[in-house]
Amino acid sequence: MADMTERERPRIVILLGPTGVGKSKLAIELAEDFEGEIINADSMQVYKYMDIGTAKPTIDERKRVPHHLIDVVTPDQPFHAGFYRALGRRTIGELHQRGKSIWVVGGTGLYIKALTQGLFTSPRIDPRVKEKLKHEAKEKGESFLYQRLGEVDPETASRIHPHDLYRTIRALEVFESTGLPIAFFREQHRFGEKPFVTLKIGLDLDRKRLYRRIDQRVNEMMERGLLEEVKKLIDMGYGPELKPMRSLGYKEMVQYLSKEIGWDEAIQQMKRETRHYAKRQWTWFKGDPDVRWYDWTVDRQAIVTEVRSFLDRV
Repeated sequence: MADMTERERPRIVILLGPTGVGKSKLAIELAEDFEGEIINADSMQVYKYMDIGTAKPTIDERKRVPHHLIDVVTPDQPFHAGFYRALGRRTIGELHQRGKSIWVVGGTGLYIKALTQGLFTSPRIDPRVKEKLKHEAKEKGESFLYQRLGEVDPETASRIHPHDLYRTIRALEVFESTGLPIAFFREQHRFGEKPFVTLKIGLDLDRKRLYRRIDQRVNEMMERGLLEEVKKLIDMGYGPELKPMRSLGYKEMVQYLSKEIGWDEAIQQMKRETRHYAKRQWTWFKGDPDVRWYDWTVDRQAIVTEVRSFLDRV
């Protein structure tokens, strides 16, 4: 029997995975079956007027299952993980009060982490330490600093690429300013804030199948009018310098319109960059031991069984 505090906390199902894997379709089906509502966890779907390139659920799909945190701001308004966390937690509270099953669906790992664990607050760093480390990197090279990190904080070093100088310096400046490894502060943070009981379902496919789906989705976006969507955004005054306009798909269409690249190159670049993005998402999510992975095209019933057991648990 769970203790009282766990019973009182909202239970949320998180459906995550790389772009193009099929999260939205499955989430709508499951949320419909379990009388739930969906909270978007895709950092691009929060922007109004950006529908095709962000693969937003259609109006008909949103009629089937209510979606939240879609079309929150215009492309020229700021939005970040802190905003998402505040809006997402408020929405979860409202859905919990109404007795709905709660589904968080998307591929932006930082947003999911901010929602479920909060945002990591760094310990105070002595600015002189940072300058000293930068100087040492120039004088002795990045391998020297990485070797030192391996001696004082081997756990963090094992997670950092030897040539990732930024993260190496970041970990060393925390250690030299506090005498404690950065992993200690992250662990304290991880255990310090658990407002929800979560079930994380990761959707997986073998690489070849996923990449075929990505290529097909890019083709479908072009057929649906992504180029026209980008033209309209520019006509509305949303210029190419805006962060959302530099995102996947939009960037390539802007480059094509400005004659920086040709049509075929724009399409191929969009497919290639989307595959690279999917690989980065995989790397992020595979590092979370709480995620339970399924190939939903063959394991759909197993997912349903696990979700039902989770939502019925007291």
